[in-house]
Amino acid sequence: MKHGLWLAAGLLCLLLSPAWVQARNYDEVIDSGVLKVALYRDFPPYSWLEKGQAKGMDVELAGALATGLGVKLEILWATAGENTGDDLRQYLWKGSNLNTTDGSRIKADVMLRIPYDRAYAQQRDDTGHLAHELVHMFGPYHEERWQLAYNPDKIEDVPTMAVFQYHNIGVEIDSAPQFFLTSAFGGRLRDHTRSYHDISQAYAAMTQGEVDAVMGMYSQIQWLNQRQGGKAVLAQRHYPLFGKQTWELGMAVKDDYRQLAYALEDIMLECIRDGRMAAWASANGFSYQMPPRYLPPEATASAVASGG
Repeated sequence: MKHGLWLAAGLLCLLLSPAWVQARNYDEVIDSGVLKVALYRDFPPYSWLEKGQAKGMDVELAGALATGLGVKLEILWATAGENTGDDLRQYLWKGSNLNTTDGSRIKADVMLRIPYDRAYAQQRDDTGHLAHELVHMFGPYHEERWQLAYNPDKIEDVPTMAVFQYHNIGVEIDSAPQFFLTSAFGGRLRDHTRSYHDISQAYAAMTQGEVDAVMGMYSQIQWLNQRQGGKAVLAQRHYPLFGKQTWELGMAVKDDYRQLAYALEDIMLECIRDGRMAAWASANGFSYQMPPRYLPPEATASAVASGG
């Protein structure tokens, strides 16, 4: 009997412990008057701090989500881990105790810029269980793709990737472009591929003449090019051997908080319909790419026919 009482008391202590603070459901968010949104730190043009001011399309969207719920916005700045699964664990369902002194874990109500992909959502771990069963991914709001930009003073055109058997190209380390350029075509581009900490450093290397081209995410390439006066040329081509060249970015909440997800998705869709999303992208130096699922059928067919 005593053992049963001790077990019950132990469980009660765990439940009351600040280290076990749960992510909040819709009613709790509304009652608190605050929406906690996890945004990636130092990830322009989506979200970053500049002279202490939060900037980026995701910052604008986060503000609109909070306003739509009638609550205030609280940004939880997230540092990217080794993979998205690590980030979802640290900022949504398990929480982070990096900035606490009492052992409690800080959790966001929603996280932005999460890949919206059925195959990714259904990934299995080494034991055969769903790797992301504790989160619900929803609300794709932007389509991203890989983009190549080159210095026209060094390269006349990029008709094929064979150009980079003779010209250096910069990429972010551990990125899909790095893997592609160092492994495709029998490794013939490997010796001219230069890896940098991030795409901003790769672009700076191009302006300094270390490389003649860069490859990275379309939005980031556009943003960097605009900030540098638009001197680089964005190649208009696809990459047949690259694999997945476009993907959608969406949101994620803890799996059992679907009511919050539904409310946030409705607000996000309104931001797309009334043009705010496109305006935020433009204000942050890149072109908004609406996920094809929201385009009318005739527009989707036209885009496919034109190769867009």
